[in-house]
Amino acid sequence: MPLISLIITLVIVGVGLWLINNYIPMDGKIKTILNVVVVIVVIMWLLSVFGLLGSLAPLRVR
Repeated sequence: MPLISLIITLVIVGVGLWLINNYIPMDGKIKTILNVVVVIVVIMWLLSVFGLLGSLAPLRVR
């Protein structure tokens, strides 16, 4: 994945999370959980992109 594509994806995710946090009314605990989940997913995705986590394709949710 080219670096510019990676940066654009991170900016879109960040702006989306910011929009959700600012314009969708919800409890603070739910916002915190949402932020933590998004950060964990982005970190796992970045590790996968850089080859440190391996492929996420074999992971299956049943």
